[in-house]
Amino acid sequence: MSPSADAPARRQVRNACVRLADRGFLAATGGNVSLRAGDGVFAVTPSGLDYYSMSEEDVCVLRLDTLEVVEGRLPPSVESGLHAAVLRSRPDVAAVVHTHQPLVSAVALLHQRVPVLDATARRVLGGSIEPVAYAPSGTALLVRALRRRLRSDVNAYTLRNHGLVCCGATMAEALEAAELAERTAARFLSEAIARNGGDREIVSFALAALS
Repeated sequence: MSPSADAPARRQVRNACVRLADRGFLAATGGNVSLRAGDGVFAVTPSGLDYYSMSEEDVCVLRLDTLEVVEGRLPPSVESGLHAAVLRSRPDVAAVVHTHQPLVSAVALLHQRVPVLDATARRVLGGSIEPVAYAPSGTALLVRALRRRLRSDVNAYTLRNHGLVCCGATMAEALEAAELAERTAARFLSEAIARNGGDREIVSFALAALS
């Protein structure tokens, strides 16, 4: 594939990273983003590069079947296999976002299924945010753990002790899913705190800080 053909996808990945970093959902080099870039390839963030200094030329393009690098001057994200697993299993999905956003990451520590009660959020996320068992970052074990949990009607998954994976038919939908997952996590945590006699306003303050 020529560099000119995959440039729009690489640009979208770069722009999505900046937007997520602005929201506090990515920090420094943590987290990663991918987007289908054509027949059998996808664009994914490089490894170990700060998102504010990343250019679209830094974004890697990989073969979906083998993860062979087609374009890019830097090593691809260590989580490229995680993104490929979603894209292979979900032909309806074009974009995958893996974040370390604060409230969903707190929920990920609990390893619990989170019901999605809001009607708008349900249309984007599905009926729940599903938990994925712990496995070390960047390993085939983590890819396997996520693949076992993937469902056609669920677009958000917590990785235990790690963060969130969201997907969507477009990059805009995947980014919206990340936003709605954070608000869903806020509601879940707030209700859990209240049930245990705590101050649910703590979660409200955290959510307001992200607005």
